[in-house]
Amino acid sequence: MSERAWQRTFAWACAALLAGGAAARAQSGPAPTHDAEPAPSEPRPVHGEVQALPDDMLPVPGGTFTMGADGVGERDEQPAHSVSVPDFLLDTTEVSNGKYLECVAAGACKPYRDDVARGFHAGPEADFRAAQQPVVGVSWFDAVAYCAFRGKRLPREAEWERAARADDGRKYAWGDSAPDPEQLACFGRKVGAKGATTMPVASYPLGRGPYGHFDLTGNVWEWTADIYDPMAYSREGRDRGIPGSCEQVLESLASLRKAKRQGYTGSNPIPTSCERALRGGAFNYPGAALRASNRVHHPPGWRMLVAGFRCARDR
Repeated sequence: MSERAWQRTFAWACAALLAGGAAARAQSGPAPTHDAEPAPSEPRPVHGEVQALPDDMLPVPGGTFTMGADGVGERDEQPAHSVSVPDFLLDTTEVSNGKYLECVAAGACKPYRDDVARGFHAGPEADFRAAQQPVVGVSWFDAVAYCAFRGKRLPREAEWERAARADDGRKYAWGDSAPDPEQLACFGRKVGAKGATTMPVASYPLGRGPYGHFDLTGNVWEWTADIYDPMAYSREGRDRGIPGSCEQVLESLASLRKAKRQGYTGSNPIPTSCERALRGGAFNYPGAALRASNRVHHPPGWRMLVAGFRCARDR
């Protein structure tokens, strides 16, 4: 075959192939457009798939439990009543000095008060500042900022008590046996005495709560998210652990003062502003008062030697 004849044959074959391809496309429909959804680059979560737990948190199952107490403690922790909360996660330990300083270094948290031990006549500041001791000298606002830095939040009062008491209405986080400062918790230490400091977090494995959390009793009081409401257990939201609004709380506090009912809110004076609730007791607190139902309150801006916190997260 001559070169010119070969070229004519090749051109005819290409034309036939192009025509056949066009026919095939016409039968199979139009080519996909850019409006079509692209294939996902990563696998999508399956409905109901269990996500991995953070290594510094433990789950607390939702449910209905007994909050408060009957016939014991202060009037603001009575009566015992049923409260329902959903599932949530709670830090396994109180936030340590080392963890808090990570937030300070990142510029997301204010430094803790560095003279808090001297201010409380409790000895050298260094005795409270080991990396694994619970951070102290932080306000409620500092605690909120830290938890947000970690993608978390402060626990509500009802959540904290749920984590400490589970379904059996126990008196203390570890159960109903009497407090033991050697085995169960850090408490009963006289401020200023030799060795009267906090302990490194997770120092008392036998004192863990029902879901495995350390130091829910003793070491430091823990800030919670809620406004302190002395009448919370008689309000409409009591079955969900929801306190009154600031306006409602101020009205209740004014009524208590007018009736001269000092002591209703514990040994601290009846507040004149909307304070925040703290739970759990501290290294200087007496054993008899370490009830998981016990409530205390302080202004949110206070930075105290006896107060720290842990964080929570929704599930």
